[in-house]
Amino acid sequence: MTTTIPAGAASGPALGARRRWTVLAVCALSMFLIGVDTTIVNVGLPAIGRGLGTDTRGLAWVVDAYTLVLASLLIASGALADRFGRRRVFRCGLAVFGLASLACALAPSLGLLVAARAVQGVGASMLSPVALAIVVNAMPDARERARAIGIWASVFGLSMAAGPVIGGSLIAAFGWRSVFWINAPVVVGALVLVAVFVPESRGQRARRLDLPGQLLLTTALCVSVGVLIEGPRIGWASPAALACYAVAAAATTAFARVEVRRTEPLIDLRLFRRPPFASAVLGAVAVFAALSVSLLLTTLYLQDARGWTPLAAGAATLPLALGATVCAPWSGSLTGRLGPRRPLLLAGGFTAAGGLCMVGPGPDTSVPLLLSAYLLIGIGFGFANAPLTHTAVGGLPPSRAGVAGAVTSTARQVGSAVGIAVAGALAAGVAPDGLARASRPGWLLVTACGLFLFAVARASTKEPGLRPPRSADTP
Repeated sequence: MTTTIPAGAASGPALGARRRWTVLAVCALSMFLIGVDTTIVNVGLPAIGRGLGTDTRGLAWVVDAYTLVLASLLIASGALADRFGRRRVFRCGLAVFGLASLACALAPSLGLLVAARAVQGVGASMLSPVALAIVVNAMPDARERARAIGIWASVFGLSMAAGPVIGGSLIAAFGWRSVFWINAPVVVGALVLVAVFVPESRGQRARRLDLPGQLLLTTALCVSVGVLIEGPRIGWASPAALACYAVAAAATTAFARVEVRRTEPLIDLRLFRRPPFASAVLGAVAVFAALSVSLLLTTLYLQDARGWTPLAAGAATLPLALGATVCAPWSGSLTGRLGPRRPLLLAGGFTAAGGLCMVGPGPDTSVPLLLSAYLLIGIGFGFANAPLTHTAVGGLPPSRAGVAGAVTSTARQVGSAVGIAVAGALAAGVAPDGLARASRPGWLLVTACGLFLFAVARASTKEPGLRPPRSADTP
């Protein structure tokens, strides 16, 4: 979402109210597809492992190949959309995503599946940043734009929570490859809707691609997450691991130096001078890390340790999806009326409570306790997304909203990748009867992520809506 959105107006004629909300609905459909695909694979991982003959470490790459590429390219894709047209890039992203989904469904081996998932991430990177830019561009009124952003963030959060439920149903009926086949009709429908309803728009001034920054960011993310996944195999203090730590640190340091010196950086580091923005970015990492840890540990625990079917394991996450479904739009409404602080406090409290419920369970824990924990985590997740997005873009002019949203979306995907890597590392090489005990540090991490949202709430702005400062150049 690095789009440079013209302050106050779309690049074309103003749209009517019905057309504006139709544009939001079309973009939300596409974002629902991206969010579902981030988590729908989780419930099918045991089946994929059996079908392709791989272990937990290989399965972590199936998820993170998609998430890492998506996180790495989000901002560059937004810059491309500014230059070549948002609708054009959006449609290209849909096509790439759909074709890669077909390749995933047909993949005969783990290596080809991981490669196809990476290409899926390329397509998704063209959708996630451009969707918010299109929505903001179509909504000239500040309060209407605040409501639209809240709905957009809520749909994305809901889609990630609903992924395991949808995946479990598909796998039970058609096998694990169906979680990729299902994308084809959705992509075709989205392409038609985008062509009919979404107007073309561009940034007021096309931004240059920051290739050095892009390369360094990708290196830092991939090496950092890669060593988390491979750490149990290579050893955390092995020469290979130490080399990875050094490469990640060097790439991160070089990235910061490059970005500070560029006139059009990939990430405007000046935004991090605003405590609300910096805390919202870290909060997005924490929320999505907590969700990813919860979903992967749940999948492995219920299917491997307790012998549940994919359908039953997916159904067990229904309370999580229900909590997110009910609370996400409520959170958007509260954020628009009262500001982000109260929803963030609710998000932190429920997430921490859900994590604590799962710290003690063993192989024979009662189902009601499990479902209650998932419900609490779902409620926390539902309350989190809208206020985090608002906190990131609140107080910024529309010309900066796309940039702030881009960094926040990147943070979400980084959190997802880190969460999958941590959960995979905890479960790697663990016998099924030891999964409950091995997963306890992961649930403590979920609890800590919830508690961290209290700090984010304290740093957030109190004002509802979006109130840009007088100067569009003030970060």
